[in-house]
Amino acid sequence: MKISGTIVDVVQQRMYSGTVHVANGVIEQIVEEPTDSNVYIMPGFVDAHVHIESSMLPPSEFARLAVVHGTVATVSDPHEIANVLGVEGVRYMLHDAERTPMKITFGAPSCVPATTFETAGATVTADDIRTLFADERITYLSEMMNYPGVLFNDPVVMEKIAVAKEYNRPVDGHAPGLRGDDARTYISAGISTDHECFTLEEALEKVDYGMKILIREGSAAKNFEALHSLITSHTDMVMLCSDDKHPDSLAIGHLNTVVQRAVAKGHDVLKVLQCACVNPVRHYNLKVGLLQQGDAADFIVTDSLETFTVLQTYINGKCVAERDTSLLPHHNTTAVNNFSCSPKMESEFAVKATGNTIRVIEVLDGQLVTNELLVPATIANGYIQTNTERDILKVAVVNRYQNAPVSVGFITNFGLQQGAIASSVAHDSHNIIAVGVTDAEICTAVNTLIELGGGVCVTANGEMESLALDIAGLMSTADGYHVAETYSRLDARARGLGSQLGSPFMSLSFMALLVIPSLKMSDLGLFSGATFTFTDVQLQQ
Repeated sequence: MKISGTIVDVVQQRMYSGTVHVANGVIEQIVEEPTDSNVYIMPGFVDAHVHIESSMLPPSEFARLAVVHGTVATVSDPHEIANVLGVEGVRYMLHDAERTPMKITFGAPSCVPATTFETAGATVTADDIRTLFADERITYLSEMMNYPGVLFNDPVVMEKIAVAKEYNRPVDGHAPGLRGDDARTYISAGISTDHECFTLEEALEKVDYGMKILIREGSAAKNFEALHSLITSHTDMVMLCSDDKHPDSLAIGHLNTVVQRAVAKGHDVLKVLQCACVNPVRHYNLKVGLLQQGDAADFIVTDSLETFTVLQTYINGKCVAERDTSLLPHHNTTAVNNFSCSPKMESEFAVKATGNTIRVIEVLDGQLVTNELLVPATIANGYIQTNTERDILKVAVVNRYQNAPVSVGFITNFGLQQGAIASSVAHDSHNIIAVGVTDAEICTAVNTLIELGGGVCVTANGEMESLALDIAGLMSTADGYHVAETYSRLDARARGLGSQLGSPFMSLSFMALLVIPSLKMSDLGLFSGATFTFTDVQLQQ
């Protein structure tokens, strides 16, 4: 097989007219010669950090959609399913990934459970990590979210990092807002990347300390606008990632859209592609070709270095996508799960008034961080009520692994004027999380997910619509494009109830992520990420 066009040699940072010759899945030679072809041939995109589970699709189906957008490889953190099923969940992902030619590498989850302040379905120990590292498909230690554990030299945390060093595996970081001596201490422990920077100043400081920065554009969390200048100023220290990509977003685009935006901002295309293709391959030592002689034939063909419309995607010399069509098959997948709680009663979501002021989680669109607000309580018949005029709704987290009391708090900026939405995708322990106007509607949404064994749903005016996530309450066994269509409809219906959030379900899923400040909801209570302690919903005045 041979393909002619303009060769975009990202490794050598040059472009020239030529022909790529492929034999047995390997680039046999690249001949520099005149050609009348007007296409561009370049290395495929590599997502430097993604939780495949957030696509609500197993790896083989994620790949089926992603290759259409020129993605040939991912650096995937399976800690979502690990929080539900432990090491067996990671093995499930490894097994399913074998069914696709996309080069999916996995990390060993470092923080399962993410904290001791929530109920997860499993625990991953240092010995488990050592066992996982015996598999060459586990190439790094996944994001170390427990940065207080690193700063205070927690023996359990440090043992996990020591295992990674023993196996010469890179360690991913997760340290939003960490600055100064704390950032220096965290990085000096051997942690090499961070995808959680809020500001350019934070990112530059971490780069100065030797840390590589991942620019993230996911379905909810985005920092491209804040950090994109690094692509030009610190090209060698930057990678691109999606982190969390919901199915409707994945059906539309992947890293190709980020690359397009970066070039539109005026960044040199070769520097952008170095961040999108070369840097993650080198940092994680991936077995992914970079359009060099002797490399695996992993590359894409596009008609433009501005729009990056993907004409063809090749992996190991095989065309896996052409124009808007994936050439990968849908595989029937066996579901695994861990769901063991009984239906709830409406009365379990009531909040008896003991104070006049409530702490309220303020959601910030496009951000994982939240604010803490103190708001006068709306009280009727001795109970605190929601208030749609002031956009104060209830947020509830229900333990899905065992029967336990329901945790209820209050939230703003979701904007629902009626109804409720609920999800069993609730980072990182993946209990059921719901936001709604009335106790009855919240209870109905929660019980729908209990009956399904996990999923996402919207209820209002007595009508219910849902998407079952039968794999660990996180992913669906259905066709990926059907999942994307259904999810898109549910998200639109949530916005139709009044939500102004760009991705209501994605934002909802992060309201239980305790390691991101400032205020979040655990199945055990309201939690302050600023002090790393539980805090009261109600205050006396």
